[in-house]
Amino acid sequence: MRILQASGRSMILLLVLSSVFPVLAQDTFPSAIPGAADPAATGATGSATAAPAGSSSVASSVSSAAPASFDELMDRVVEKEHLLLAQMRKMRPLVETYLQNLKADAGGNSSPVPVKDQYFLGRLDMNDGPEDVSFVGQPGFGRNRMNKLTGIFSLRYQPLGFAQMVVLDTDLYKKSYDFSFVRREFLGEVRCIVIDVQPKPEASAGRFQGRIWVEDQDYNIVRFNGTYSRQPQNAFYLHFDSWRLNLRPGVWLPAYIYSEESDLGNSGHLHLKAQTRLWGYDVKSLGKNHNEEFTQILLDPQQAKDLTGNMADPAPVVAERMWERQAEDNVMERLQRIGLLAPPGDVDTVLQTVVNNLLLTNNIALQTDVRCRVLITAPLESFTIGHTIVLSRGMLDVLPDEAALAMVLAHELSHIVLGHKFDSKLAFSDQMFFPDEQSFQRLDFKRRPADEEAADRKALELLKNSPYKEKLATAGLFLRALQQRAPDLPNLIRPHLGNGFSAGSNVRMEALLTSAPALDAQRIDQIAALPLGGRIKLDPWSDQVEMAKSQPVTLALAREKMPFEITPFFPYLTRLPNDHGDKVASAGAGAK
Repeated sequence: MRILQASGRSMILLLVLSSVFPVLAQDTFPSAIPGAADPAATGATGSATAAPAGSSSVASSVSSAAPASFDELMDRVVEKEHLLLAQMRKMRPLVETYLQNLKADAGGNSSPVPVKDQYFLGRLDMNDGPEDVSFVGQPGFGRNRMNKLTGIFSLRYQPLGFAQMVVLDTDLYKKSYDFSFVRREFLGEVRCIVIDVQPKPEASAGRFQGRIWVEDQDYNIVRFNGTYSRQPQNAFYLHFDSWRLNLRPGVWLPAYIYSEESDLGNSGHLHLKAQTRLWGYDVKSLGKNHNEEFTQILLDPQQAKDLTGNMADPAPVVAERMWERQAEDNVMERLQRIGLLAPPGDVDTVLQTVVNNLLLTNNIALQTDVRCRVLITAPLESFTIGHTIVLSRGMLDVLPDEAALAMVLAHELSHIVLGHKFDSKLAFSDQMFFPDEQSFQRLDFKRRPADEEAADRKALELLKNSPYKEKLATAGLFLRALQQRAPDLPNLIRPHLGNGFSAGSNVRMEALLTSAPALDAQRIDQIAALPLGGRIKLDPWSDQVEMAKSQPVTLALAREKMPFEITPFFPYLTRLPNDHGDKVASAGAGAK
């Protein structure tokens, strides 16, 4: 990531990637790795880091003997990085970056709060000189300045940006770095060798400097933390913390990047935080190999029968419902193949339970089942596609409790109860024939203002008869916090597929504001909204989402509330056993 000074003190943020990366060097540390001969060896200080419960005290067997020297260890690390690059060239994961600029009050008496944000979503392609194809053309993230949200631009792998931080070096050789063994320590259940990395004095600018964590079985880099050296004139490199997860046996792939900087260039005005997530690694889910499924059909065509039991043509009304459901299914399948929609899972069941509570307590019986799904992206949005309610990952992250969740679902459910239509021409299969990056142009589920107002009124009616009627003050408090932060966080609030939850100073279901208490930033016990990343856990390989299992945390300071804010990543690393390749790697953002 580079920040270039355009003129005077004005700065612009560029997402740019480098085709020339730092390279490794012969280490000048003692040739033997401390404790290399002993799997239970201690670190540099002579005291071992305690292994967490469930971790192995000895390394499993590997394809070759443990390295006998530090120099040989670095040979293994270089070899693994080249293997990673070869694997990444066969994959096209989605990459999402959300950035917030922060500012404290003039007197410096309060913690910095977000005052501006930026958002980028694209697909990383490293097959032929890495590039990103953007889903949302967003000023500040590339050289093309698109005014239209749904614009597309290609971003070449030029000097240093967020997406570059997924790999340490695209041309990694041992000739430009000095390495220093630090210690051994555990990241989650994975024991790592910690190594400091510094470019040699003669190395060119833009070389990585910082620290790497190498897992001690196959010698993959699982984390690297630092920045780039020798900032050119009028340019700055951001600090970053890049994490990888063991998504397949022996394969560690980039998953999370956290960036933070304050007072860049001694201006005293720039403080930013950013989260980058990658997912959608399973190329089969992108539809590249679906033709192969044809050859895997095992049923005898003569024995294949329709077991639905309906032997007659459907009535016209039923046919209309089937047509609308076909349109829903077309959209769901397309969004899931792109990687924007999570596969059905346990989170859907949680949402469905709340929807059922609303329906049962209001004595509503719908002829077509209501379904719930999760959009994987960070911006806060919810919308309906026929009888399917979709909530974004970011929305689920920040909602403070079940009553607030019920408020969002009640609004979307009201569109269904009131019979608000959506465009059923999507039942035609050719409507799904478009490039992935045009998804936000070709799919639009926005409602008319009159429909939105009617849904608000109906939702209030549903909530008053629901189990959540005594807890709606927290829902109103969430709306107050959203109303307060919306002007400063337009890219977090701006929807891509549906209607916005907030427009300027207006929010959905404003009637709930009257029952909500006043916001008090200093009250630790008043939680209006949560930070991003603390509730939903995403498997970057399968795109499956689940509820995070983090233990509740007692806040010590008011500044720890951090509503709608970005926090660092600290995934609990686990190693996949070779005989259970489908196990989901454990990873959760350290949001609270």
